[in-house]
Amino acid sequence: MPKSPTLNWKRLVSSILALTVAGTAFATPPPVAAPQMVRDTFFGTVVEDPYRWLEDVKSPETVAFMKAQADFARATLDAIPGRNELLAQITRLDETTPALIGSIRRVPGGAMFYLKRNATDNQFKLYMRPRLDAPERLLIDPDALSKAAGTPQAINYFTPSNNGKLLAYGLSAGGSENASIYVIDVANDKQVAGPISRVQYSNISWLPDDTGFFFQRQQAMTPGMPETERYQKSRAMLFRLGTDVDNAPVMLGWESTDAKVDPVMELPYVGWIVGTKLVYGYIRRGTDREATMLVAPLSSALSGKPAWRQVYDRSDSIVGTALSGDRLYLLSHRNAPRRQLLQTSLAKPDIGGAKVVVPEGRGVITGVDAAADGVYFTRRDGTVTQLLRMTAGNAPAQVPLPALGSVFMMSADSRIPGILASVQSWTQPSQIYRIEGSKIANTGLQPLGNFGDLANYEAKEVLVTSHDGAQVPLSILSRKGTKLDGNNPTLLYGYASYGITEEPFFSAWRLAWLDRGGVFAIANPRGSGAFGQDWYKGGYQGTKPNTWKDFIACAEYLIAQRWTQPSRLAIWGGSAGGILVGRAMTERPDLFAAVVPSVGVLDAVRAETTANGVPNIPEFGTVANEPGFRALLAMSTYHQIKPGTKYPAVLLTHGVNDPRVNVWHSTKAAAALSAASTSGAPVLVRLDYESGHGIGSTKTQRNEERADILAFLLWQFGATRLPARP
Repeated sequence: MPKSPTLNWKRLVSSILALTVAGTAFATPPPVAAPQMVRDTFFGTVVEDPYRWLEDVKSPETVAFMKAQADFARATLDAIPGRNELLAQITRLDETTPALIGSIRRVPGGAMFYLKRNATDNQFKLYMRPRLDAPERLLIDPDALSKAAGTPQAINYFTPSNNGKLLAYGLSAGGSENASIYVIDVANDKQVAGPISRVQYSNISWLPDDTGFFFQRQQAMTPGMPETERYQKSRAMLFRLGTDVDNAPVMLGWESTDAKVDPVMELPYVGWIVGTKLVYGYIRRGTDREATMLVAPLSSALSGKPAWRQVYDRSDSIVGTALSGDRLYLLSHRNAPRRQLLQTSLAKPDIGGAKVVVPEGRGVITGVDAAADGVYFTRRDGTVTQLLRMTAGNAPAQVPLPALGSVFMMSADSRIPGILASVQSWTQPSQIYRIEGSKIANTGLQPLGNFGDLANYEAKEVLVTSHDGAQVPLSILSRKGTKLDGNNPTLLYGYASYGITEEPFFSAWRLAWLDRGGVFAIANPRGSGAFGQDWYKGGYQGTKPNTWKDFIACAEYLIAQRWTQPSRLAIWGGSAGGILVGRAMTERPDLFAAVVPSVGVLDAVRAETTANGVPNIPEFGTVANEPGFRALLAMSTYHQIKPGTKYPAVLLTHGVNDPRVNVWHSTKAAAALSAASTSGAPVLVRLDYESGHGIGSTKTQRNEERADILAFLLWQFGATRLPARP
């Protein structure tokens, strides 16, 4: 067992001196954790791990360490002057919009189901309307369920039946994402099935006659099983209403004889192909976007033995599909880094001979969906996304949109004409439009809200030259008239993994920062998908150092252009973005005043010992081979923390119930930073014991965290009393 933590008096004295602002003395920091060295050898390299003991989150020593850190962080953040004013303003801004709309699903006949959070609600609730112009009706209220359970409840997903008479939805507690499926009769809200457990990623797909649905289920974890097996041996199954789910037939899984599924790395999904007598099967390898697609006669699936045949596999580099009649549209990056759209027959698919209907161009094709009136797809060039529609035998036509920014197709169904799409920009709130061909109309589903004069804010788009000449997209948000005098409090945000691009989106709470003279910058380094597949692979596994080098270049640009200076510059990244900000900090600790990793991946070497670490091997690599180990060691913040270094202030935020990134990533990094840093700057570990990765967090939890982050940054910039502009 590890020894109890011991006091480091030199560190304690310097921390007490640092934790004094405007005459306010903060709580005494908890003792620095005692190292208990563990050494592993990989390919001749010895890797030291002094805080391995913190991975045992149930041990009394770890529980005590976490509580002491959380209590100290909470007391410190609460004592920052201006923190409560920030929270009040963020809450006001959040409630300026009467409601926020989340996911939307439509069914033939006009009924629609959607998530909505009213201004005073804490969670998104599930509503339905028999048609767009009809009054809405509340179906599921997680706020009421939370009060009854004593723990925050969240709707993770939902799928109405084809006729809209039944609704299946997933519910989880405390941000855990460990959802269970429930089925209700929409007419009377009566529960007709469930709970069905172990369905974090359900992919519910109803049968044509609505007598049941396909879904994916994780295996049961029995005592003594390694946590790494949680997502292994998942199965796609068929559940019939009124039957025992534990006896549901397996449609696709590791036991399948005519469709090979790797029980460790691959996840199977099955669903009905709407309007056909076929079912699809997708096999995804961990976090890879490329998949293998299968089809089988629906009749064979209903008999319990689907007769699968392959349509394409991962080597075909297909990352999106849409079906319009027998025409199968495929979004592929094979020999086309910015992607092209292919067409083949579903009845007789020929991937090698598929017709190129939209060739690769300057912009990146980001998505494709089918509706009854054609195939819609999005193409992003820089920070502006176009929406286009294509009908049989005709060239794609651009759909005129009311604003320039990002477009997200929220609801498309091959049985229903047109789509629903949200349109927004950095400075324009989202609106939801019904688009049918060239006709576009605001649905009114998303209230605009009253934000005053948003013309006072602006977004500037620049390209920053990185270490090797690559041009990195950087968006800079500020109030108009912001002086380039090097004194602006500046927050640089990034993610840069999985090919995910930070597209323009409006966020009301961000105005609280801009109104205090702050600058908010968003970078898209390599590892994102800003310029397609090559840009993504330029920050992937062994090329991952490009992500933080690109990020550092963006920080240096902001300083060189006199937006800010190191004493007023902070960086923020969440989840895989923790790699980005953590390694930027360890490589250039002199460049930043503060760093905020939220639910961050900070110990990449040990990540694959966790349940969600195994599916992420395709993205980051594995210690089982030397190239993978070298890549993981290079991107691991924890292993790059060097004693005797002046590190900036650090605020690590984490939900204790996080199923994606274990909380010990943050606690281990905090322990190492506290022991290593000579700057005296605070290292705070903000833990939320009723949240997880952020999915399912309540409005209150989100606003509290945002207020804490902004207050912490202003404190480190010496600007806590900076008032908001009217």
